Amino acid sequence: MEIGLFPLGVALLPSEVIPLHIFEERYRELIEECVSGLTAFGLVYSDGEGMRSVGTEARVAQVLERFDDGRLNVAVLGTERFRVVRMTEGRIFHTAEVEPWGDEEDEGPAPPLEASVAAASRIAAASEVDSDADFSGARSAFELAARIQLPEDVKQEMIEMRSEGQRLTRLQDLLERFAVVLERRNEIRIRAAGNGRAELS
Repeated sequence: MEIGLFPLGVALLPSEVIPLHIFEERYRELIEECVSGLTAFGLVYSDGEGMRSVGTEARVAQVLERFDDGRLNVAVLGTERFRVVRMTEGRIFHTAEVEPWGDEEDEGPAPPLEASVAAASRIAAASEVDSDADFSGARSAFELAARIQLPEDVKQEMIEMRSEGQRLTRLQDLLERFAVVLERRNEIRIRAAGNGRAELS
């Protein structure tokens, strides 16, 4: 299957919805084709190390705003993962032949999703930004990660993993470590407010 590619410094998780500001002519053409034909394009993470070979198909969920000069704001939804087989030519934007990038069978039991959900809830409570956040509706590592602001390289790492167990293990470890950092920070702040000193031991 050949699809148009959109290299970007953002990794898109399956089930995640992100906004995009489209301003380059080649990507305006790509997005307009996807909107009119109800087709998907491939969003691939690209940074200083280059464009990755594993990405996520994206569908335009909503056109948020159009500008007189042709720019537009859209919301896109991540769907299935793919691997670039070979780059192709002939269009103003990047294109490639791709193949599905699905999971392989887990060799052992996966950590329970509930453990990662609990860690995410601890982070929300400790961050005091969204203490009422509800992660209980997440049904997979991807769905949970899509509700959390993770570093782009970590998201890409999860996209490339072919095991739900591996993704859950990585996510749980990351979230639990961050939860401990936030909770410890709050504990120090509370102690400092109480007696003017913070115990760092």
